[in-house]
Amino acid sequence: MRYPSTVVLMVVISAAPLFAQVSHGPPTPTPAALSPIQLEDQWTSALVRRDTRTFDRLLAPNFVYTENASVMSRNDVIQSVSGPDRVNWARNEGMTVHDFGDVQVITGVLHLRGRGKQGSFDRRFQFTDTWQRRNGRWQIIAAQDYLIPK
Repeated sequence: MRYPSTVVLMVVISAAPLFAQVSHGPPTPTPAALSPIQLEDQWTSALVRRDTRTFDRLLAPNFVYTENASVMSRNDVIQSVSGPDRVNWARNEGMTVHDFGDVQVITGVLHLRGRGKQGSFDRRFQFTDTWQRRNGRWQIIAAQDYLIPK
């Protein structure tokens, strides 16, 4: 054969797809494949990281949020993530999924610890979050939080 290096190159290129198919554990789910209850945990992690990009992805365009006596828009919520209160720890407790097909309502308690203008805080919110499957992925369309009195 005139060009032996060409044969070696062709064999390597032909075998490359076989090596690329080797799996090293379960695939990481894409945000579109995650369920709303999994996305709730992304919400709490994003609070701690002050990650506005996660909120931008999770919140539907016309998202509405109610906390006690305040109603906030999607943009208000995204801005508040990097506001004066700093969440150092967050977790969801006792979540329950209410399934309505392309809509899921999740109830539970969001427990936050952090520091704000008035010092350290330890807050628990009873929440109701409404998620809708939109264009193949879940987005939160409405949320209501109530600060549980101590």
